[in-house]
Amino acid sequence: MCSQDFSPTPTSTDGVAALDGREKHDEVATQRILIVGLGGLGVPALRALARTGARRLTLIDPDPVELSNLARQVIYRSLDAGTPKVDAAARWLVERFPEVNVERHPIALEAPNAARLVALHDFVIDATDSPATKFLINDTCITARTPFVYGGVVGMTGQAMTVIPGETACIRCVFETPPDENETQSCREAGIVGPVAGAIGEMQAAEAMRAVRGQTPLLSGKILTCDASGPARVRIAAVSPRSGCGCDAWKPQGRESQSQGR
Repeated sequence: MCSQDFSPTPTSTDGVAALDGREKHDEVATQRILIVGLGGLGVPALRALARTGARRLTLIDPDPVELSNLARQVIYRSLDAGTPKVDAAARWLVERFPEVNVERHPIALEAPNAARLVALHDFVIDATDSPATKFLINDTCITARTPFVYGGVVGMTGQAMTVIPGETACIRCVFETPPDENETQSCREAGIVGPVAGAIGEMQAAEAMRAVRGQTPLLSGKILTCDASGPARVRIAAVSPRSGCGCDAWKPQGRESQSQGR
């Protein structure tokens, strides 16, 4: 469902390239990735990151595991019900990937703590289901110049987009302002389809690994839409910075020309 190859480019293991590969591995091992939200998006992102070599992960989620989570948030067990998600997720990681360093915060990402937490990391994965938190992540990462990947799922439709502050369009370039409370409630009532969330979460992880490996994320300056309401369709569209957004990615044509001429 919504299959797309977003795996980071593998590193050759021959000759000099092997040495370069080890250096890249060592560099990735020092990079810190922040996952905000450990639900339908955060769980598949977490699994994919651990499988593909991430070694320093910070987990943020204020909620406990609920039995209703188990069908699509597959790292949790029935015995985890009532346990903070960050603790249950860290337990899963340590059991399977003991080389991963995990930091846990059983809190919500909010204005008083967002700047401090984002500043400590090299990349952020937005795996939340709160529009207000998504805009907070966007604004905080733009200020801190920390790249991040947005993800969202409503019903059978999912989206992902990577933001490189100062270079590519941000969330406000696309959506401008968060939806009102009535619209937000309608989205929550629509729920999410597990396989769609899984596909988007894995795409987010792949984008994070590309970034920390020094590769260009495939969705930087682009938004991916996965529609599984019929035969699964994936569409990727370029997104331009918006004049007046304030994210500093938009540049007047004249300034672009001058910059290229230098």
